[in-house]
Amino acid sequence: MTSTKEKFSFLQAGASQVDITPKAGIQLSGGVGRRPAKIVKDPLYAKALVLECNGQKLCFVALDITIIAREHTSAIRQAAAEKFGFKEDAVMVHALQIHSAPSIGHFMLSEYFDIPEGFDWLRGGDKRYDSFAVERTIEAIKLANDSLQPVQVGVASGIEGRLAFNRRAIMRNGSVGMPWPWDFRSKPLGPTGIRYMEGPIDPELGVMSFQTDSLSIPAMLVNYTCHPVAVFGKDPFGHIVSADWPGALANQLKKAYGKESVPLILNGACGNINPWNPFEPGNQNGMDHEYMGQVLAEMTERVVEKMTFSNKAVLDYKVRHIKIPLREMPVEELENAQKVLEKNPEPIWTDDKKTRFDVTWFRKAARIWDIHLMRQRQPEFDYEIQVFRIGDTAFIGLPGEPFVEGGLRIKMSSPTYPTYIVHCVNHYLGYVPTREAFERGGHEVLFSKLVPEALDMIVDTTGNLLKEIFEK
Repeated sequence: MTSTKEKFSFLQAGASQVDITPKAGIQLSGGVGRRPAKIVKDPLYAKALVLECNGQKLCFVALDITIIAREHTSAIRQAAAEKFGFKEDAVMVHALQIHSAPSIGHFMLSEYFDIPEGFDWLRGGDKRYDSFAVERTIEAIKLANDSLQPVQVGVASGIEGRLAFNRRAIMRNGSVGMPWPWDFRSKPLGPTGIRYMEGPIDPELGVMSFQTDSLSIPAMLVNYTCHPVAVFGKDPFGHIVSADWPGALANQLKKAYGKESVPLILNGACGNINPWNPFEPGNQNGMDHEYMGQVLAEMTERVVEKMTFSNKAVLDYKVRHIKIPLREMPVEELENAQKVLEKNPEPIWTDDKKTRFDVTWFRKAARIWDIHLMRQRQPEFDYEIQVFRIGDTAFIGLPGEPFVEGGLRIKMSSPTYPTYIVHCVNHYLGYVPTREAFERGGHEVLFSKLVPEALDMIVDTTGNLLKEIFEK
């Protein structure tokens, strides 16, 4: 679907943020187990940026949550269309994948998998949070839309390669392992079986800044690629609410540019990227979200200082849906999963209060059988690729957690620069690994629902979309 004809005109922008911090007891996502919110380390926000030029409008939404399910994205986009005059395809809803926050909707197990009564949190979400967060998100769009003002726009990138690390370690026996922070606690020399890391990172820090005639900066978009698991890494079964490094980065930028400034942080293709240095004893920096925020904020400020600004920009957008097959689980794994579930239809609990369960039950049985049930009912997944154009800059919205290799391929083949990738956009479907990763296995492959060629399909389709929108 294509937007209206592009034209040059003066640009307007409006931004806002609305608190979506959960109440006590709301399930936190991003880990396996019962994690009711108990302590708020820092608040969570729904942030919106509205851009308008010659009647064309775009809307970015950035949410300090783990994921958002399709049904809730649809509700947000429909409200934006009905109340504020947006085209639904011109609204990009991005979940930052923060592991110390709730989700909007479930994602661990689908509605097809039977869950014991009273244990709906096993699906990864909490229905008590959904309507609250959706309503607050719509309010953020309203406030942003109401605050439109003339601006100039500048865009530039920096490089920060000290904070993010490929998390897929190739071990001596050829298998893949993830270097968890607690490996250093249990092994004084760390995970000595690592031979090398499987793939690259994406060190680009992209910044698009909006400036008024009075030189204030009411809003900016900052794009970086790394799982927000710094707080989570300290205690994966904890109950702390935090916006992790994206929240710390936004806070530092508000200090630099004023409390009225609204920085929207956009996370890149970080499916296999963590802040945990696999070769640093204790991973101290990789578990300090404030440190990460400070370093990224300092780089952002340096980038902004070198920007040139213009009050003219082309706004455009395109969306394309492709059908990607769900992967067929091996017969042996299905048979084993069925046997386990027949013997243990409920989770195998590891504590008397039934707040934690045997991960093997989930990985070897529930997860496999759930993908099988999903494939029986709908063998193909409707995958939406979204492209926003602002001047010569492209923002690519991709659902799920694509591997960084896919994001880099899109950037390298793009007909325009800069091109920024935004993951976990509009709906969720798990990890999207490379073909080679499927051959090795590992955590991400275990939780992948799509066929091994899915990432190639996404990259190729995105490339075609970029050519259509930038080579007119």
